Amino acid sequence: MALSAAFAVNASILSVSSPDGKLVVDFDKASSGAITYSVAYNGKVMLDPSPLGFISNEGDFSESLSLKGHESNKIERQYSLDRSKKSQVDYKANELRLNLVNRDNNPFSIVFRVSDNDIAFRYELPRLNNDKTGSIVIEKESTGFDFPTETSVFLTPQSDAMVGWKRTKPSYEENYQFDTPMTQKSEFGHGYTFPGLFRIGDNGWVLVSETGVDRRYCASRLSDMSGDGLYTVEYPMPEENNGNGTVSPAFALPGATPWRTITVADNLAPIVETTAPWDNVEPRFKSSNKYEYGKGTWSWIVWQDGSINLEDQKKFIDLAAEMGYKYTLVDNWWDTNIGKKGIEELVKYAREKGVELFLWYSSSGYWNDIVQGPINKMDSPISRKEEMRWMKDLGIKGIKVDFFGGDKQETMRLYEDILSDADDHGLMVIFHGCTIPRGWEMLYPNYVGSEAILASENLVFNQFYCDEEARNTALHPFCRNTIGNMEFGGCFMNHYLSKGNKKGTVRRTTDGHELATTVLFQNPIQNFALTPENLLPESEGGAPIVALDFLRRVPTTWDDTKFIDGYPGKFVILARKNNGKWYVAGTNAESKTIKLNLDLSRFITPDSKVSMIYDDKKTGKPQSKTLKVKDPTKVPVEILSMGGFVMEIE
Repeated sequence: MALSAAFAVNASILSVSSPDGKLVVDFDKASSGAITYSVAYNGKVMLDPSPLGFISNEGDFSESLSLKGHESNKIERQYSLDRSKKSQVDYKANELRLNLVNRDNNPFSIVFRVSDNDIAFRYELPRLNNDKTGSIVIEKESTGFDFPTETSVFLTPQSDAMVGWKRTKPSYEENYQFDTPMTQKSEFGHGYTFPGLFRIGDNGWVLVSETGVDRRYCASRLSDMSGDGLYTVEYPMPEENNGNGTVSPAFALPGATPWRTITVADNLAPIVETTAPWDNVEPRFKSSNKYEYGKGTWSWIVWQDGSINLEDQKKFIDLAAEMGYKYTLVDNWWDTNIGKKGIEELVKYAREKGVELFLWYSSSGYWNDIVQGPINKMDSPISRKEEMRWMKDLGIKGIKVDFFGGDKQETMRLYEDILSDADDHGLMVIFHGCTIPRGWEMLYPNYVGSEAILASENLVFNQFYCDEEARNTALHPFCRNTIGNMEFGGCFMNHYLSKGNKKGTVRRTTDGHELATTVLFQNPIQNFALTPENLLPESEGGAPIVALDFLRRVPTTWDDTKFIDGYPGKFVILARKNNGKWYVAGTNAESKTIKLNLDLSRFITPDSKVSMIYDDKKTGKPQSKTLKVKDPTKVPVEILSMGGFVMEIE
């Protein structure tokens, strides 16, 4: 293809730009023969020259490289998603393929795809050594992201391996840094987990992650910083999974590495709205099953282990029926405290109420010390399929699999094996104590969501996380939840996070804040932290009727997502669309009430009916009102400290 304005060549430099011309990637070749890339947006530097390449058991593909040619293409793809932030995506990008050979004359390609705000790139390899070699082990990547010195970061560190509860870490559940300067070393000295959010001074924002990781590669992360801003791709630690499994990924040739993604913009909207995790990946298998998403109840999150018995589970099934929810999740210890005969009784009881069940399992095996059952069912194909046949015959709709603790290729195989076998038995899958999803909403038709965040259980365990809840709520839509479904399990209506609502950790946020999280946090099955106490009259400590009514209405899947306003860790306002109706939600983590004029002209017409639930500034209790919008470009809202609001626009 002839080079157009989107593709340029000048001496040793190649360039590729986005369809709108604002995002530009430049390539250069160092004296060592290494290839570097740099990124600019609207003429402003967003990434300094950053390294590319890798070292393998078949040679060094990072230095002494020779460019043998390049190819340019235009990529156009329309696709559908049923479990993410946007149901229909029209993806357009310019592709540049650099065809190279290393010092051993082995060929490979570096492929970059650049859309208006997203960059995706990977390495592609044919069979090597004159077509004799059909496999490769990637020992180390040089792939890096070199940020300008004025950059500040929103990052979460990778934990030590084989620590934490029953030696189950790393599980992507560490505290975030909020808008801090880049530093040489992370908290634990193992770098940072994807995704990473970077503010490039006053020039804009960069979100870095990866996608398309399946059984053919390990999951990666960002290294500690070297130099004055360079982070490189790092593989799992040898100690992960109790030392089992290799650190270096291997795959058959011809083959490719996962896509690394970079979202770049001068404002936060493209960060929040990105579809980079799904733009360049394809389903791993087709399903003959039709899966239904919706809301569920979950006794364990507030009532904890003591609630895993027939009597209490029936109460939460009753709660689901009263709220009009599809599901109830029966958590750990059910095999001991309820047993399979009891589960059969629960399924019958639930179905009479119009409710279906999810069951909890440990991922189990030889990599941690978990005792919560069922254990040793999901790590072996024989026991896993036997268990899944029982669930299929009984009519169980899904499983929640917990405690993985590692990112090695061996663990990626386990994730995929569970998903594949589960689909054979008509089961949806939630992952907990796990890694982030990497395009899995597209790769696997029965994948629901992953925790991979300091989720709602931490609010129950430690007052610190209750105190920090609003700040984390105002971060996750900009970072963790941008790249995939987030199984948070929130929306508490209890004031005290324990059975009886009279003791335990104390919720600091308002009811309005909790309602807003149902829109701000995206997962197609939302197991909310509601309890039977919430159905009591308000005079007896029950949840406000206005809150319960909204929780009956709010959907869990979305046709579109739009960023309205906010700043990570301070406040956030998003709009999501379901079946022609817009939901606008916002929360405030600042110490004072904030007053804003929102531009909702994309959602409100003169004929729109707009209702709003907000926190009363005198009582702090949620109130409902119908808005008369005079100017859709300046809709006034007040959000209390640790408060929130939701709007419904019809």
